Amino acid sequence: MNTSLSAPDTDGPAKRNVLVLVAAQAILGAQMPMIFVVAGLAGKQLAPNACLATLSISVMVIGSMLSANPLSAIMARFGRRAGFFVGALGGALGGAVAAYGLSIASFPLFLAGAFLSGIYQSSQGFFRFAAADSASDSFRPKAISWVMAGGLLSAVVGPELVKVTAQSMAVPFMGTYMAVIGLNAVGVFLFTALKIPKVAPRKGPAGGRSRIELLRTPRILVAVIVATVSYALMNLVMTSSPLAVVGCGFHTSDAANVVTAHVLAMYIPSFFTGHVIARIGVERVMAIGLVILASAGIVAMAGVQLENFYFALILLGVGWNFGFIGATTMLTGAHSVEERGRMQGLNDFLVFGGVTLASFSSGGLMNCSGGSVQAGWQAVNLAMLPFLVLAGGALIWLALRPKERAI
Repeated sequence: MNTSLSAPDTDGPAKRNVLVLVAAQAILGAQMPMIFVVAGLAGKQLAPNACLATLSISVMVIGSMLSANPLSAIMARFGRRAGFFVGALGGALGGAVAAYGLSIASFPLFLAGAFLSGIYQSSQGFFRFAAADSASDSFRPKAISWVMAGGLLSAVVGPELVKVTAQSMAVPFMGTYMAVIGLNAVGVFLFTALKIPKVAPRKGPAGGRSRIELLRTPRILVAVIVATVSYALMNLVMTSSPLAVVGCGFHTSDAANVVTAHVLAMYIPSFFTGHVIARIGVERVMAIGLVILASAGIVAMAGVQLENFYFALILLGVGWNFGFIGATTMLTGAHSVEERGRMQGLNDFLVFGGVTLASFSSGGLMNCSGGSVQAGWQAVNLAMLPFLVLAGGALIWLALRPKERAI
């Protein structure tokens, strides 16, 4: 009785932090769909070869990969707020350098801006962990869900800003990158309200299995494969979709609307995916996610009408949600607490390694396959098949093995 009465006071600071992080996810997070909408289109007008149109997105993912460990170290030493300041600074610098690159038609400078934007992309991945830092066990799931709800707002705000800013200046898309600078400036003020106690690092050697031993665990291996395939295929198709939409005769605003529908489809299922997992099991949810991803490819290859793009990208978002969240759930139940940092770091490295390869492949397939936009879009979606077979085969292999006890 006494414990329940004191719970609201205990979670008071956590709720304040969650409100800050929801606002950050909605406002600063809007820059990610903005960049995904315009980066390929801007790259196409700057790149010396059309095959390199989406290279900036690949470079941004590389920047995110390379900055993850330094950001984590900054947060461990100086606190979450310091790490988020660095992320916002990286996002603002990225927007400024990309805008300048557009103004002087410099593709290398545009790529440099994309790399710096990856610093923000990496820092955004820590928002959900920061939400859980100061929350009680009972409030933690709600805290994470609320922060994810901020992603729904960013999915609407970002593409809407693209419609307003894409042609607002003499140089196309420069206004969008100027808006990115403003979003990150707002973030600096938001993060001043964040108050998360710094946790002292653990002393002594870490226990548990080595990375190789962890990857040899069947459930961990399958979780990593499905997470990597789900995220990489989502990135592969989403990266090329604005180019395909515009290349098939539709407007930039149509591409922005398609991306909005896709990002909403990524986040909305999160509010019930956990309940579905509890009801039918994580393996079935992952399998359903892979089937939905395959359905997205089938719909995309069925035609290039605007409704095909909408339906395919919505299915892509839902399939990613089921596959990626299912794989994450399986992973967390297959390692111990002392192995958490080691395994989750390895998982993210492998997942974003796959995303990097997908980003590099997307532009080449889209712009250098068959000589037309339609042929390139077909090639992008057909490329999903072998990876879906790999992930589906891994799930079947796991199902045929004797059941393992969760950690």
